[in-house]
Amino acid sequence: MSGYFATDWGAMTATDWVGLILTVVIFILMAVAYFQVFRPKNRDKLESRKHIPFDEDIEDLGDNDGGK
Repeated sequence: MSGYFATDWGAMTATDWVGLILTVVIFILMAVAYFQVFRPKNRDKLESRKHIPFDEDIEDLGDNDGGK
């Protein structure tokens, strides 16, 4: 079984290393995000911000090029 999961670290190319590092970094960031989202302590803060994607900013409406 250990032969099946063995990795030849010396044969890894730069692309392999970039993929490995990106996978590990994204896994860690997702774990942190899940921890913060599902933590009961942060519930009120997140509940107050749940409608932000649907709010329209008054500043974003209309002509923003200054009349040029």
